[in-house]
Amino acid sequence: MKALLVTTTTDTKDEAAQIASQLLDAHLVACVQIVPGVESHYWWKGEKDVASEWLCLIKTTEDNYEAVEAKIKKVHTYDEPEIIAVPLVLGSASYLDWFENETKPREPSAE
Repeated sequence: MKALLVTTTTDTKDEAAQIASQLLDAHLVACVQIVPGVESHYWWKGEKDVASEWLCLIKTTEDNYEAVEAKIKKVHTYDEPEIIAVPLVLGSASYLDWFENETKPREPSAE
């Protein structure tokens, strides 16, 4: 398993929670942490801007990345959301075992 940390930011807590919920429901991620109070400084359409945002720290696998990106884009309200991934090169063995188990594909539930 190749573990990744994917990040995205949103302008509301509700949007961040919706992204987390959809990713977790699909078992594409092991965990999503939502961090309030991020102040982003950036260029947008030739103008310097500042925004208060919610940071989502998303733990997933390289195999799940494309599906994670697609789900984020489906829910996200930004024209160009930040969606970046960095590899997790080290971690505790027990955490990574849990991580791997939680991101395995699941059979659809019969509801």
